[in-house]
This record gives sequence, C-alpha cells and structure tokens, in this order.
Amino acid sequence: MIGVQGLVSELIDNRVRVCYLSRMSKILRISLLTSLAFGAGWTASRLAAPASAWADANRVFELRVYHANPGKLAGLQKMFQDVTLPMFKKHGIANVGYWVPQDAPESQNTWIYIVAHPNREAAKANWAAFQADPEWKAKSAAAQADGKFVEKIDSTFMDPAPISPIK
Repeated sequence: MIGVQGLVSELIDNRVRVCYLSRMSKILRISLLTSLAFGAGWTASRLAAPASAWADANRVFELRVYHANPGKLAGLQKMFQDVTLPMFKKHGIANVGYWVPQDAPESQNTWIYIVAHPNREAAKANWAAFQADPEWKAKSAAAQADGKFVEKIDSTFMDPAPISPIK
C-alpha cells in the first residue's frame, strides 16, 4: 500500500508529467502551425509573384518611359488598363510593373513601366506583332481621337545584375 506521502508524491509526479506533456504539445502545435504558415506564405508569395519576374537565363527586361503630351497622362493610363495590357499578353510581352514619379513636373506627364521578353529577338518580334495588330491599331486610334497621348518614348533593354532578386 502507498502511504499518504507516496500518494501525494505520485499525484505531483503525474501532474508534472501532464503539465510537461501539455507544454510540449503546445510547443509542438505552435511549431507546426508556424511551419505551416511559413510554408503557405512562401508558396503564396511564389504564386502571387508575377510569372514574368522569375525568368530563365536569357530573359531580357525592357524599361520604357513614356513622356505624355500635356493633359494626356490619365488617358494614357486608362488606355494601358483597358487596351494595352491585354494586347501585351496576346503578343507575349510580359508585364512586370508600372509606375508614375512622385514629384512634379514628371508626375504629371511620365509613365514608367518594365516588361520582359524571352530574349532580344523575341522582343523585336513581340513588338512588331503588337504594332501590326489591327485590333491594337483600331483601339489605339479610337482612344487617341482627341490627340496623341505620347510625345516621346525611351526604351532600355536590361539584364538583371547578379545581386538582383528579380531574374
């Protein structure tokens, strides 16, 4: 038979074990949930990243700066949203990103964007097909019926630097 002291000692030992297991279980649950959250976040970030940003070794990026005619920047942006982006996709021009400067006067007439192509030869072919597309010509002409949006376009082809997170 176990005496009172032995019974108390046994109860304390069992209580310590239960607390220990409960804490370990909680730590394991937190670790598992953290791992799952990290994994889901990492996977989501890969899925959410633009496909054009993750490229093979020959991928070429093109920085384009459009200098809009006075009062035409909003129209240019609307045309990109409604017409140009779908046409780019149709012709293999991958969208990477679009920007407007923060400071005047550039913020009032400058549209900056980066697109990607599989290589320089593809870029040339993509642009030629895009510019020759009858749908593009018609929609672009209709959008600019009240005046040409763009005064000047600067284009620079770029390769990612070795330290660039975008390839």
